[in-house]
Parts: sequence; structure tokens; C-alpha cells
Amino acid sequence: MFDIGFWELSIIAIIALLVIGPERLPAVARAAGNWYGKMQRFITSVKSDIEEELKASELKQIMDEQKAELEQLKQSLHQTRSDLERVAATDYLEEAIKPVEKLPEPESSPSSESTSNELNAPPR
Repeated sequence: MFDIGFWELSIIAIIALLVIGPERLPAVARAAGNWYGKMQRFITSVKSDIEEELKASELKQIMDEQKAELEQLKQSLHQTRSDLERVAATDYLEEAIKPVEKLPEPESSPSSESTSNELNAPPR
């Protein structure tokens, strides 16, 4: 946190010993330690709250992106479905409009009579 070295701490300790006195120095040091611990816990708590909020905002952003992608996929699916329906309708119309193929006309030759007799004959 602070850039305080060994010599700075030594000078602070000597001044505190001279100002406070040897009788009250342990109680003051204990109180200072308690305040320092409370301050560290408070800072840690604030940091964790900020990190949770950042994670929540990141998750919300990811969810919004996923929703946008989902909407895009839905639109794509709807477009594909309408295209398929259009193609199916076009195929149906093409089949309906397709000219009927002419059937071959029956021949009046004797071979056609034998064929028709064979077709009318009972199965063996």
C-alpha cells in the first residue's frame, strides 16, 4: 500500500514510544491493529462487491448477446421455412401444369389381339 521501509517504521516506533510512553504503548498498538484489520476487511468487502457487480454485468451482456443471436436464428429459420414452402408450392404447380403425356394408341394388328387375350386369360 504505502511505500514505507524499515527505517521509517523504526522512526515512527521511537516517536510513538516517546510521545505515548511505555505504559500505554501496547494498548495503543492493539487499538491501531484493530482499526487496521477493520479497514482491511472493509476494503476487501468493497472489492468483492465490485467484482460481483462486474461479473453480473458481464453475464448480463453475454445473455443479451445470446438473445440477439437467438432472434437472428429464429428469423433465419422463419425465412428458410417460408422459402421451403414457396419451393414446395412451385413444385406442386409445376406438376399440375405439366402436360399430360400422350398414351400410345392401340394398334389394330393381330399381335395386339393376342396380347389382350393373354391378359384376359386366367392365371395358371
